[in-house]
Amino acid sequence: MLMLNIYIYVYVYVFGIAVGNAAVQRRRQHAVSVVKERREAMFRTKRLCRDGVSSDMDVVTDGDMMIEEEPSILEAQTSSAVEELKLAVSFKGKGAVQKKVNALRELRRLLSRSEYPPVEIALKSGAIPLLAQCLSFGSEDEQLLEAAWCLTNIAAGKPEETKALLPTLPLLIAHLGGNVAGEGEDLRDLLLSQGALPPLARMMLPDKGSTVRTAAWTLSNLIKGPDPEAATELIKVDGVVDAILRHLKKALAASNSLQSLIPLLRSLGNLMASDAYTTNVVLVPGHEITDSIIRSLSKCLKSEHRFLKKEAAWVLSNIAAGSVGHKQVICKSEAVLLLLQLLDSAPFDIKKEVAYVLGNLCVAPADASGRPSLLLDHLVSFVKAGCLGGFIDLVLRGMPNGEGQKLVEGADGIEAMERFQFHENDELRMMANLLVDSYFGETYGLDE
Repeated sequence: MLMLNIYIYVYVYVFGIAVGNAAVQRRRQHAVSVVKERREAMFRTKRLCRDGVSSDMDVVTDGDMMIEEEPSILEAQTSSAVEELKLAVSFKGKGAVQKKVNALRELRRLLSRSEYPPVEIALKSGAIPLLAQCLSFGSEDEQLLEAAWCLTNIAAGKPEETKALLPTLPLLIAHLGGNVAGEGEDLRDLLLSQGALPPLARMMLPDKGSTVRTAAWTLSNLIKGPDPEAATELIKVDGVVDAILRHLKKALAASNSLQSLIPLLRSLGNLMASDAYTTNVVLVPGHEITDSIIRSLSKCLKSEHRFLKKEAAWVLSNIAAGSVGHKQVICKSEAVLLLLQLLDSAPFDIKKEVAYVLGNLCVAPADASGRPSLLLDHLVSFVKAGCLGGFIDLVLRGMPNGEGQKLVEGADGIEAMERFQFHENDELRMMANLLVDSYFGETYGLDE
C-alpha cells in the first residue's frame, strides 16, 4: 500500500504539471511563495546567528562554519550517492539487488535530509535516468519503493526540477496503471480518461527490454474488456503494432523468456479480442506483418513452456474469431497441425484453448459475411485429422463429477459414437471404440 501511495503521489504531482492543470498550478504558486518566505526566514536566522556568535567579523566559529558549509557538504554527499547508484545499477554480480537498494536508500535519505533538499545537484549528477532504470518491470518491491520515494522527494522541489521527472512519468503510469487497471473497469476508465495510454504506447517503440515489459503488461490491462475504444486509441499510435511484433520476434529468438513474451502476447491477444475494426486494421490477410504474427505464434506453440503454449493458443483463438480471411491465414499455416497435435497430447488447460481456436475456425463470422462451404471444409479436414476424439475427450474428461458423460449422452453422443464404431475409416472406428469403452463401459450408470 505504501508503494502504491508513493506511485500515486508522484504521478499526480508530475502529471499535474505536465497537463497544466490550473488548480495544481495555483497550489504550486502558493507553495513557492511559502518556500520563499521560509528561505528569507532562514537567511535572517543565519545573519542573527553570525551576529550573535562574535563581534569580530574575521573570526569564524565552528557553529558559523557549519551553517555556511552544510549545503556544500550535502551537495558533495548527494553527488557521491548518485555515483554510487550508477555503479550499483551497472553491477551484475551476487547481491546486485541489495546493492541497488542500499544506494537508493542513501540517495533518498539525502534528498529527505534538509528542508531544502539537494535536488539540483542530484539532477545534474544524472539521477533521473538511473531512477528510471530502477523502476523497470520485474524489479524487487523494495527497489521499486526506494526509487519511487526518491522521485517523490525530487517532485517536491522547484517547478523546473519537478519537470525533470517527466521522462519517468510513463514508468510511473505503468506501475500505477498495471496495478490499478487490472482491478476493475472503473479504475481502468479513470486511467484512460487521464491520458495514460498514449505515453505507455510510445514506451513500446524503443528497444528497451525492461521498459517494454512494464508497458506491455499495463497496456494489456488497459485495452482488455468489451469496450473497443482503448484498443482503437492504441492502434492510432504510429508504429506500436510493428513494435509489439518486433519485440515478440526478438524475445522468441533470444530465449523464449516468459518474462518478456507473456506481456507481449497478452497485449496482442487483448488487441485481437477487440472489435472487428481493430482486428482488420492490425491483421490484413496477405500482408507480411499478419503472416509474421502467425509464424511467431506458431513458434510459441512449439515452446517447451506450457504457459506459453496456452497464451499463444488464446491469441490464435481471438484471431480465428475474425473474418473468413483471418481464418484462412491460420488454416494455411503450420499452426493447424501444431494445434491438432496439442489437442491430442497436451494438458487439459491447453486443450481447452486449442478447442476454442479450432471451433472458431469452423464458425461463420458475426457479420455473416462468410463462405459456409469453406468453413465446412475446415470442419471436415479437422475431423479427418483426428480432432473429433480430442473434442469429445475434452468434454468427457474435463467436466467435473461425471457431468461430461451426461452432457454427451443428453446430446445423443453415445449413439453417434456407436455408429462410428462401425465406420469404414479405421482411425475413426478405433477412436469411437476407445471413447465408448473408456467412458461408457459396462459400469456406466450403475451408481445412479
